Amino acid sequence: MTHGAETKQKTARRFLGRVSLLMAFFVLVASTLVARAVHLQVLDKDFLNQQADTRHLRTEIISAHRGTIFDRNGEPLAISTPVDSIWVDPKKFASAIDDVPRLARALDLTAETLLRRVTRSMGKEFLYLKRHVSPADAELVMAMKLPGINVQREYHRYYPASEVTGHLIGFTNIDDEGQEGLELAANNWLSGESGAKRVLKDRLGRSIENVESIRPSRPGKDLHISIDLRLQYLAYRALKAAVKAHNARSGSVVIIDVRTGEVLAMVNQPTYNPNDRSQFVAERYRNRAITDIFEPGSSIKPLIVAAALESGQYRPSSIVDTTPGYVIVGAKKIKDSHNLGRISLTTILARSSNVGITKLAMTLQPEQLWETMTKFGLGTVTTSGFPGESAGMLTHYSNWRPISQATIAYGYGISVTPLQLAQAYSAIGNGGVMQPISLFAIDAPAAGEQVISSATADAVRRMLEEVVRPGRTGAKAAVDGYRIAGKTGTAWKFAKGGYSEDKYISIFAGLAPASNPRLATVVVIDEPGGELYYGSDVAAPVFADIMSESLRLLAVAPDAMPARESGNVMQAMANRTTSR
Repeated sequence: MTHGAETKQKTARRFLGRVSLLMAFFVLVASTLVARAVHLQVLDKDFLNQQADTRHLRTEIISAHRGTIFDRNGEPLAISTPVDSIWVDPKKFASAIDDVPRLARALDLTAETLLRRVTRSMGKEFLYLKRHVSPADAELVMAMKLPGINVQREYHRYYPASEVTGHLIGFTNIDDEGQEGLELAANNWLSGESGAKRVLKDRLGRSIENVESIRPSRPGKDLHISIDLRLQYLAYRALKAAVKAHNARSGSVVIIDVRTGEVLAMVNQPTYNPNDRSQFVAERYRNRAITDIFEPGSSIKPLIVAAALESGQYRPSSIVDTTPGYVIVGAKKIKDSHNLGRISLTTILARSSNVGITKLAMTLQPEQLWETMTKFGLGTVTTSGFPGESAGMLTHYSNWRPISQATIAYGYGISVTPLQLAQAYSAIGNGGVMQPISLFAIDAPAAGEQVISSATADAVRRMLEEVVRPGRTGAKAAVDGYRIAGKTGTAWKFAKGGYSEDKYISIFAGLAPASNPRLATVVVIDEPGGELYYGSDVAAPVFADIMSESLRLLAVAPDAMPARESGNVMQAMANRTTSR
């Protein structure tokens, strides 16, 4: 073999060796990859799927829709509208710190504020950036496709009647939980139950697929309350005008349907807008008609007369001698502005005689008087269920002294809420039957309690009609076309060291129409300024303004049509019949 041929043969063997080595290497690599694939796809499949799910599957909360609050006629008073909340996973967002200024502008925040909040929460996986933004604004934020930025659907409470119903409806917090008013009282009824779903997210934290439903959300139940929004607006407008005209500190109006015990209107001044959280100050949002107490003054006198009639010692025609125009009880001299002499029970109310009502009360046993007033609901909370309701103050008769019994007779030493006083008058207007107070619309009235006899209730109601006649203290509460029964009240306010001589509570409580009462209404004006402060001048006209429209809206037939008009109607009917 020649040297050249031997060299070629060696070269060929080296080449084949190298090819074999390379092939062996490729076989080894391929085998390794196949083994690894088998290990990952078969042996570690469950583990790896679990790890993938942990990184990309998330459980999201599905917010529940809170129930709507309606008035008795179906007008919405509180509704929930969909909004979105922007949140971030700070760890994932760390890679996009350079985008903070752009994101801050979209959220209407300063870049410094946003950066500080995110960097302080690096140890967390969830941080709200902004709550309750519109879906359109949320969409613009999500269009930036920033890592770790997410959106969560929530609901925002909106109150269409705003300050007109604010004190009664109350409000919710940012998490849609009732905080005040009926939103709080009926929170369990209105609140829904949040649901949950499992979603698949991409590396930026965006939801790309709904995997499964864990549990569906359950919306809250709707609530129909007793308020008639039409009457509510009337009461709101009249009270606001009166408080402003008399430069008063505050005021309240309550209207009750005497047949059912439903509260048809309840307003206060000053008020607040529940849509504006900056106005959430207790002084503004508390419901004074239910939480605030006051000494009722002469507006309590009809209850004293009712107690006297119930005792059996008096009849409607009974006479009380008020001569010489004053009476002394202990060290206190109680007097009238004039010596009224011998007067009837009707005149005691019509002329608001402190002497007459004191003498009447002092002839009754303390227990008799206390029991009657307790039956009228004084000293106890009503059945309204409103959060923070006051029970007023009526001390037990065993703690009374003679002067206590005397002053209670004309409305001092006892405290009530506007709602309590309205409930007491509603019993007088309902034949002595007091219906449970309800702030919720009811299908049929519950069984009431006979607190005084129907004869006593009718007698007191007729007496109260005299109070509103021309020349009497309640004349300014009169309503054209309707008979009105009611009583004025003016009470000094208690101040440090005794009663103030320049601060008053002005009150009017009444029934309409008097022949067959439908509405019991109480008007309270606190600390009217200026020269007018008597209930007859300040509160009575407000009652007239509200009732004149309310009775017509409720289609309550007039019961005091002038005889002349009645004759004209009869003549017209006769003429029509003749023409036929």
